[in-house]
Amino acid sequence: MGTLERQKLKDKERVVIKIGSSSLTHPHSGDINLQKIEKLVRIISDLKGEGKDVVLVSSGAIAAGRQALHHPKPTSLAQKQAFAAIGQARLMMVYQKLFAEYNQHAAQILMTKDTMINDSSRYNAQNTFDELLKLGVVPIVNENDTVSTSEIPYVDNFGDNDRLSAIVAALIGADLLILLSDIDGLYTDDPRKNQDARFISVVPEITPEFLSMGKETSGSDVGTGGMAAKLAAARIATDSGSDMVIANGEDVGVIYQIMAGEEKGTLFMAHDNLDFDLMHYIYNEY
Repeated sequence: MGTLERQKLKDKERVVIKIGSSSLTHPHSGDINLQKIEKLVRIISDLKGEGKDVVLVSSGAIAAGRQALHHPKPTSLAQKQAFAAIGQARLMMVYQKLFAEYNQHAAQILMTKDTMINDSSRYNAQNTFDELLKLGVVPIVNENDTVSTSEIPYVDNFGDNDRLSAIVAALIGADLLILLSDIDGLYTDDPRKNQDARFISVVPEITPEFLSMGKETSGSDVGTGGMAAKLAAARIATDSGSDMVIANGEDVGVIYQIMAGEEKGTLFMAHDNLDFDLMHYIYNEY
């Protein structure tokens, strides 16, 4: 079943790719890895060339702000918001420049929880995504950390870009969500702490057993979302009808392998849930 389902990934037409801060930065310095971003942009441009719609959910604003100011990891909410304000502009400048080199256009969309719970804002956001995709533009999404930081629990935020990317996938009717992080996929336990942890290639349905495997940890100095956040994202994505793959973003070329149907990462299979209501989830989970 896993092989057949992975082969179907070749035919996905609307893809959301989420890349975490740990996959965009150099591990020792925490500075933005320009070579990796350039490769990511080239891959997305290739997918666009195949006729696919692609939305990129990109972390890295605070890391880019740290790099600009030559500052260690911020500790206060105000510092994080200030670094995000500086870094988001720099990050988008990099994306705009690189996408232009491949004759592609990129647009910035910053979201908060209020974007989704307000009916008018949600409708406008959906229309904006639809129009940008019709125009062949690559929407680049991040949480608006200047008013709602993802780095700590906060009443108005999504919690992390894993869940945000799943919400975006549900909002735009994506048929595939790819989460790139610093882990290979889902294990029965944290492989960094338990050598006997087994890798899980395919998850047909997210059961309580799978949810219990989530860990509220992140192995990176710049990342925020642990496995628990990724499983929460998988629930949203699969219930809304989107397949989801968690894979290691150390080499962003893994996107090609996933789209080719190769056994990379953990595949969470879509299963339309007739009772699924995105707004109900947002109201009750945050």
